[in-house]
Order: sequence, then C-alpha cells, then structure tokens
Amino acid sequence: MNYTVYVDGQEGTTGLRIHEYLAGRPDIELLKIAPDLRKDAAERARLLNAADVAFLCLPDAAAREAAALVTNPKTCLIDASTAHRTAPGWAYGFPELARGQRDALRAAKRISNPGCHATAFVALLRPLVDAGLVPATLPLSASSITGYSGGGKKMIEQYLAGGNPELDAPRPYALSLAHKHLPEMAAHTGLATAPLFVPVVGPFYKGLAVSVPLHLAQLPGVTAEAIHAAYTAHYAGERFINVMPLRDAATLEHGFLDVQAANDTNRIDVFVFANDSQVLLVARLDNLGKGASGAAVQTMNLHLGLDEGLGL
Repeated sequence: MNYTVYVDGQEGTTGLRIHEYLAGRPDIELLKIAPDLRKDAAERARLLNAADVAFLCLPDAAAREAAALVTNPKTCLIDASTAHRTAPGWAYGFPELARGQRDALRAAKRISNPGCHATAFVALLRPLVDAGLVPATLPLSASSITGYSGGGKKMIEQYLAGGNPELDAPRPYALSLAHKHLPEMAAHTGLATAPLFVPVVGPFYKGLAVSVPLHLAQLPGVTAEAIHAAYTAHYAGERFINVMPLRDAATLEHGFLDVQAANDTNRIDVFVFANDSQVLLVARLDNLGKGASGAAVQTMNLHLGLDEGLGL
C-alpha cells in the first residue's frame, strides 16, 4: 500500500532531512508545492488535506496556522515545531516514552515531534520518575552540548562562512533560563518543575549529549545500580535506545565522551556514570536523527502500521 506525504516547510533543515529519508521509498508518494506557491494558503491547504501524513517543519506561529488549515479527518499531522508539544489533543511523538504510548500514536491524528534536547532529557528522567527513584518534586539541573545544525539554516550558514573567532569555541545560550524545550521537559517526565537547563552549541555540525547530575544523598536508598536497572527494564526490547553498561568501561578508558558517536543513526545511547555519592546521567543522540527528522519518520511509520525502522 502506498501513502501520500506532504512536508510543509520542506526547505528547512528538518524538512530536507525528512525528504531524504522518504525520497527513495517505493511506498511513499511525496507531494510537492510549486516554489511560487509556498506561501499560498489555498495551495498549502490543498496539499495538507490530500496527504495521509503531513509534516509541519515550520516556526511555531506558522505551524499553528497550518494545523488550522487541515479539515480532512484522515490526515495525520506530525508537527516538528514547539507549538503543540504540551497541547491538549496532541500525542507526544516519543514511542519509547511509556507503556501505551505506541497505541496513542497509532490512534492519533495530531502528533507533536519532540525537541532534540527534550528527547534526551525525557529519555533519562521518565524511567526514573516512573520507577519512583527520582521524586517528581526534586529540583534538577541539566546541560546539553549540541552541534550547530540544531540552530537551523541561519546558524549553519554562519558557521560554514567562518571568519568569526567567537564560533571556534563552545557557546552557552538560553541564558534567560527560558529555553523553549522546558515545558515538554517537565510535562513528559512527570516532574513538577522543569530543570535549570544550560544548552551549549559547539563548533561541529551535529551530535548532542544531555547530562543530568544527581547527588545520591538527595535520593535515600537509591544506588547507581538501581538507576541502571530501571533503564534496562524500561527500555527492554527497544531497538532505538541503547542502555550502555554501568560506568561504561570503554568511555572511561578513552577519558572523553564522544558526543558525535550516535550521528547518522536513530539511536539514543543512555549512560550512567557514578562514584559512591554522585551519579551522572547522559543521553547521546543525533540532533537531526532521533532528535528531529528520524524521530518524525519513526512516528510516521508507527502511525501507519509499518515497521518503525523502515527507512531509518
């Protein structure tokens, strides 16, 4: 069976990558808009309503406008923007989130694709909150290092142009402490409050790692072994989430975490590093793969009843 797919915003980083995933698939017919009609609401509405699945790779306001154009009850929208990630009536596009999430995504016609930083953070915290190892009320902090492709076309152009020494070093940002991923980082982990979050963009194209430090003194009776066991149980059988060995010996021997080691995959690597009193949780992914376009295609496959890894 063939399916029609339309990408609204196909010129952006996420939209282009979705096209790359789908272009060679014989089961997918990609609908395309004429260049001179990209801002034509009537033509966009026609294509959105003609699609079995429509991806919204747009800024938040434009994504809301596009969603309002869809009147065909058979069209499934997968929104890659931040606009609907905590909105009522929209399923969160993280199949591995919890038991029952896949059923929700199969049934949903409105799906929000998770943010890249949020994907890694949620992957780390949701299993621990569900297992009762981390109280929902515990204040947390998190940091993330990511490649510059996460900043979109404008930032990519800045880095590729070169000539700016400021871009040669890692750059912390979102210093107002109001990063746009924070609402989903709380909502989809079960935490009462979002973490104090420090993202950093580095001088490399893609790759992302989120780190969450924990003091075991704040978690009476909890051990690194229990945390690792919770991940192993939560992600048992998940092909796209790789729980690394506790205190991963290969990483410790190397001395450094390779932030880019999951690039060109749809995989999340989950690490637990620890000493007697502290634990460091780390999740690594490709910010353009499982952190964006790969996740969107995985969810599309699931929604359509196909193998989740098809084309990935």
